[in-house]
Amino acid sequence: MEPLIVIPARMASSRLPGKPLAMIGDAPMIVQVWRRACESGVGRVVVAAGEAEIAEAITKAGGEAVLTKPDHPSGSDRIFEAVQAIDPEGQAPSVINLQGDLPTLDPSLIREVAELLEHGADITTLAAEITDESERTNPNVTKAVISLHDGQSDGEGHSYGRALYFTRATAPTGEGPLYHHIGIYGYTREALSQFVGLDPSPLEIRERLEQLRALEAGMRIDIAVVDTVPLGVDTQHDLEKARRALEQMS
Repeated sequence: MEPLIVIPARMASSRLPGKPLAMIGDAPMIVQVWRRACESGVGRVVVAAGEAEIAEAITKAGGEAVLTKPDHPSGSDRIFEAVQAIDPEGQAPSVINLQGDLPTLDPSLIREVAELLEHGADITTLAAEITDESERTNPNVTKAVISLHDGQSDGEGHSYGRALYFTRATAPTGEGPLYHHIGIYGYTREALSQFVGLDPSPLEIRERLEQLRALEAGMRIDIAVVDTVPLGVDTQHDLEKARRALEQMS
């Protein structure tokens, strides 16, 4: 069985209310993200919708959506409910958690996350080297601290290694690159079930980074280092950038 790609989406957003249905080009943002997921060719794509209007937008576009509880504390909890509904027997070996605010995403990044799971990690994700000096000290940019090994590459030819920590601080210190974490995750089915069953951890609460819960529980997270950070839409300014970018892509 192929992996499941699940896209969690909800209307509540403090900085850009209703953003899943914000129009980008000829379709709402959530439909654009669904299209990018389908273009990856990784597997079945399902939107885990917190509200009926999101599900309706996807089904109108010809996609598949599952209506979930609106009050989930995280996207991981939302995708877990959706996965339990669409694949209760656990036939799909893994799940890709794709954020619903990446409308200009390169579909190859989804393949990267899925293929990295073949190396034995519980969870996989991505990072890119920081090239903008201001991002090194920006607490809104999550840094991944990675143990990289020479010659270790994934199926797409990118280096990868073990995640040691995630932080909003500038880390590690000293000379060398810093890495901007990209919030696309791959889980084995067992890892997803384990993760959502854990209580929020002390470092997760302190840093406000959900992935630290997995590390504190001893779960293995592998990270592939890719070339670019996809544009995430959190503000009206981001939305306008995404609209321009999609126009250039089409």
